[in-house]
Amino acid sequence: MTRKEKKAKSDHESLVTDHFLGLPHRPPFVFVKKLIAREPGASAECETEFSSADPTFGGHFPGDPLVPGVLLTEGLAQTAGIAAHQQSTESRFLLSAIRQMKFFRPVRPGEKIILRARKLGEVDRLLQFEVEALVNGETVAAGQLVLSAS
Repeated sequence: MTRKEKKAKSDHESLVTDHFLGLPHRPPFVFVKKLIAREPGASAECETEFSSADPTFGGHFPGDPLVPGVLLTEGLAQTAGIAAHQQSTESRFLLSAIRQMKFFRPVRPGEKIILRARKLGEVDRLLQFEVEALVNGETVAAGQLVLSAS
């Protein structure tokens, strides 16, 4: 990647906590750390990483820490919420259903995780997303999530 391409890429990335992109969450419950790309109302790609210093890993699992699948799923749900958010709406998006979530390999603290969400459809106030988490280009979790707009 050239220096110019890196600069252009970094111009599109932003820390999610700078403006939360419509998420109702606030620290310490924001699991998405960086926005990489977004098409409002349709898709988002974000990045996250869980620190080995997080107290969660003292008990999950001592001596062999793993990122809990529920935290990966929540990060994916937050990514879907970022994808769903549009400036023209005041809607808040809440996780309503988890469908077909699968975990293909354990994720360790310190690994950079790419989170992707793409809207599949919408009925009334329900939005269905295809989601995927990747580490080093390898899919580590995938499924479908449904958000409800409130």
